Amino acid sequence: MTDITIIGSGNMARAIGLRAVAAGRSVQVLDRSPDNAAKLAAELGPTTRSGGLGDVPEGDIVVLALYFEPAKEVATHYGDTLSGKTVIEISNPVNMETGDSLVVDPGTSAAEEVARLLPGARVVKAFNTTFAGTLAEGSAQGMPLDVFIASDSEAARNEVAAFVTAAGLRPLQVGALRHARELEGMQLLVIGLQMNPAYETFNWGTALKILD
Repeated sequence: MTDITIIGSGNMARAIGLRAVAAGRSVQVLDRSPDNAAKLAAELGPTTRSGGLGDVPEGDIVVLALYFEPAKEVATHYGDTLSGKTVIEISNPVNMETGDSLVVDPGTSAAEEVARLLPGARVVKAFNTTFAGTLAEGSAQGMPLDVFIASDSEAARNEVAAFVTAAGLRPLQVGALRHARELEGMQLLVIGLQMNPAYETFNWGTALKILD
């Protein structure tokens, strides 16, 4: 039995995988390239298995550790196979040529677009405000990272919050999935700052933190 399936093998897949292992969760890594999935699984350790997109996601939680367009393709590929599962959508649909706009229409979000493709799944927006480097470490400037969580399912929000807490991070539940719009807009501004040469020291190592 696998606790968490991560689809993807890039930097965010690695970072979430490291947090999952730190939380004591068993992990399955799936990728278009089974070789890339196997390499990441080997790095994550003996509780991690790997495979390709022809394999069934086994985890109760499935993380789409992908950019927006590939996330939609994978959601379409798996479809009803993900029914009943908690699916975490992490992407930021930013126009990376300019860094100053989103590619989704006003009044929606990447997470809501993916949710429309997976009507039987409990889609959660999370991890879109964390960069891979700080997420792999689990903290920034000695403080645990905040992970903002949005979903129409309270049970799914709680499930992801429990994982985030076990991973040494701080979960902040912000409500329904429609709030993914604000989360993606927030991160649009942060990504723009990373791309702005006036802030060259940021270098994708910043983090959003609510101080209390």
